[in-house]
Amino acid sequence: MKTRLLLCLAALLAGCSTPKEEPKPSASLLPAGWDAKAAGDKVMASLFKATGPEVKGAHDAHFTIVGDRAYVVAEVNDRQAGEAAQWPFVYATLSIVDLRNERLLDVMTLARSEQAFANETLPVGACFVPRIKQIAPKTLRCWFASEQPGKRQSQTYYRDFDLGTLTFEREIHRMKLRTSEGVFDLQPRYLHAAAAKQGFKRKPVDAGLYLFDNFKEFDGRTYVAINNYLGAQQALCTLNAAADTLEVVGHFNGPGGPALTEPAVNRLPDGTWLAICRQENGDHNYWFCESQDGRTWTAGGEKAFVKQGAGSKPTFDKFNGTYYLGWQERTRIDGVNRSVFNVDVSKDGLNWERKYRFETVKSFQYPSFVESKGSVWLAVTQGDSDPSRKERIMFGRLE
Repeated sequence: MKTRLLLCLAALLAGCSTPKEEPKPSASLLPAGWDAKAAGDKVMASLFKATGPEVKGAHDAHFTIVGDRAYVVAEVNDRQAGEAAQWPFVYATLSIVDLRNERLLDVMTLARSEQAFANETLPVGACFVPRIKQIAPKTLRCWFASEQPGKRQSQTYYRDFDLGTLTFEREIHRMKLRTSEGVFDLQPRYLHAAAAKQGFKRKPVDAGLYLFDNFKEFDGRTYVAINNYLGAQQALCTLNAAADTLEVVGHFNGPGGPALTEPAVNRLPDGTWLAICRQENGDHNYWFCESQDGRTWTAGGEKAFVKQGAGSKPTFDKFNGTYYLGWQERTRIDGVNRSVFNVDVSKDGLNWERKYRFETVKSFQYPSFVESKGSVWLAVTQGDSDPSRKERIMFGRLE
């Protein structure tokens, strides 16, 4: 007691208030003794295949849930493991999954090279990086990029799927992009021109533009982070009510040195924006860009809570009031690339705890997560023997 009185007296004599107590750490979101690896092992043990038996290469799945079914889109091929935008035999599929019995019901072709539709025939080229969203009670919209790098501008198309008849419409449609310069087809040159007007220095490319981190709702608006992987270019966009046009809100491309790609974006409790980005230079550790309004972004840099990151797709979701940050770790299990993936959780976006650690020689890469009716589900790329480990899409329940 005497010591405390002396401290207070000293503080008063110095013209200061009583010394402040150190802030207490936030309460843990996880039970005491939580084992992130054991939790990851349990999830992986229950995964099942969501691609057809003929598929030899698969990657980059995305899905939505309607009722008791998940609708999973992915890029696949029937010739060899792996994937590449230069392979015209890569096509896009839609898998239907029964969530009640956790089994695959059907797989349909969404689009493939040179496919003839009622209104347009696709040119030669891979159908790449598909995405999906429910846009009406009975309608799913599926997007994909048709591209042939070095030969033509890639174009993003969409095709609608009817939930009543479980059939695709016979037509495809060109997705649009609204920039400060006007409204154009969703092609790399138009995104580049808009960014160059604001000082972007990298050279234009003709392929690699995708809807990447998708369909997050804030204040009644739907946001999409688009990425030109080949051009190291990114932008936060809004999706219009008709779901046929993206409008650029702000570009975030880094300082010009590190090539930032494949972003995952979310809004923090204070209303600011945070993007985690794959980084292609140096040690590949993830970089973060920040924004007050989604329009003007910081050049980016590392954060202390993500270390030893690898060059791969991150995720940044919010489920039931908790942020889920997923990122690939540089550590390799038995030398296998992308064999460790972490999922950390936070309430404020500042203090993070490890909830899942996926370690497997089958790899755990490019996952996507969706919440429905209190459960979180996932789709992920895995494989057995090819160095890429891009051989099939697996699906299951996270929690």
